Amino acid sequence: MAVAEELGIEHEVILYIKTPPGQKELEKIVAGLEDPVEDLVRKDSLFKKKELNPADYVNNPQAVVEILVKHKQLLQRPVIVKGNKAIIGRPKQRIIDFLS
Repeated sequence: MAVAEELGIEHEVILYIKTPPGQKELEKIVAGLEDPVEDLVRKDSLFKKKELNPADYVNNPQAVVEILVKHKQLLQRPVIVKGNKAIIGRPKQRIIDFLS
């Protein structure tokens, strides 16, 4: 991750398609997420193709974890985890603020 490298911060990049987070990892991310939990789910063409309802994920951590376990491609990214806290790293400045 370029931002972490620029800041000189040791980091680990996890390729979510090759090594998707499991249920326990997602539960930990959701528990520490500083963003609304529903923002962790991408509302893209796959979401629409599956005829999913965005309202089903609002303030519903369990539903978010379940859909992301089932459809890892819907995970919004990048997700930055530091200790017990997590953010969605968009825009780039959020990553800088979070890691600094």
